[in-house]
Amino acid sequence: MDGIEIRDDRDAGRLEAVAVGEVVGRIEYFVLDELAPALVPVHTVVEPAHEGKGIAGSLAHELYALAAREDVVVAPLCPYVVRWAARHPEEAPAADPALLRAAKEWLAAHPGRF
Repeated sequence: MDGIEIRDDRDAGRLEAVAVGEVVGRIEYFVLDELAPALVPVHTVVEPAHEGKGIAGSLAHELYALAAREDVVVAPLCPYVVRWAARHPEEAPAADPALLRAAKEWLAAHPGRF
């Protein structure tokens, strides 16, 4: 992934992959404060011209690394991140089922957010 920078836009709820000043991929997420602080990825997008370059995987990896640095967990609702986490259990500890339920409830209560 040469030339790709990953940056966290916490206010917008996006972890972005940027190449030459252009966002080429992102994970959209929210921060859950109920039960335990958690990052909750909801959607992963990679622009079609950049698919197949490992961008989505790098974003998922960085999301878990970010959570580890902040000493919070990831409660993935995004299908891609769920699959990535299943393939990388050493980097992506499983979230507590109660936390996942709380994340789903938050998402249902904020239907226009994503």
